Amino acid sequence: MKNHQSRRMFIGTLALGTTAGTMAAVTNPLSPWYSKLSAAENEAVEVGDAEAWFKKIKGTHRVVFDGSMPHDGFPVIWNWAYYLSNNETGSPDSDITAMTVLRHDAIPFALHSDIWKKYKLGEVFKINDNTTQQPSLRNPYFEPQEGDLPLPNIEGIKRLQERGAMFCVCNLAITVCASVAAQKMGLDPKEVYNEWVDAILPGIQLVPSGVWALSRAQAHGCSYIYAGG
Repeated sequence: MKNHQSRRMFIGTLALGTTAGTMAAVTNPLSPWYSKLSAAENEAVEVGDAEAWFKKIKGTHRVVFDGSMPHDGFPVIWNWAYYLSNNETGSPDSDITAMTVLRHDAIPFALHSDIWKKYKLGEVFKINDNTTQQPSLRNPYFEPQEGDLPLPNIEGIKRLQERGAMFCVCNLAITVCASVAAQKMGLDPKEVYNEWVDAILPGIQLVPSGVWALSRAQAHGCSYIYAGG
């Protein structure tokens, strides 16, 4: 397999135990994934031409935000703030690339609202609807509704993409979380994984892993910023 040009990447499918510790590690966003993972048979996972996608990075001002946790939407908010502040200091959107890597507990940001509702992702990943103050049943960050974000002029993922912002999501995290969700609901992990991948929102690139993407972005001249609060 060619390391640089291949469109497919082989990773070990992760089989998760069904212990209480496994679920706690995923449902508590402050906990790392210490669940017992064992490598199963290698399976080709389609991630698209992720290497080529990074060639879209442009301009003088380049940054990658590490969106590992939901952090009240800051993986999206800081992306918007980077465009705003560079515009205010004289740089047009054409001279800017802000990338957000959605990984670990921030992967729901990349998924369609239907998946949020079916798998209760707001509850699992501790993301509340600002209107109801209950676990969100929809994705509030792709096309935000009034009240979803702290200020009305903050733009969501879709609008930021139109300005040249780039968003990608971690395939490894989707594999792990889909497996946990499948076991909890008595479903086939492979089918749930495929459903989640099919639900990735338009323009968001599936990458082998979030840490892989962070490294690639920095190799293409992006400064690293952790997307915390």
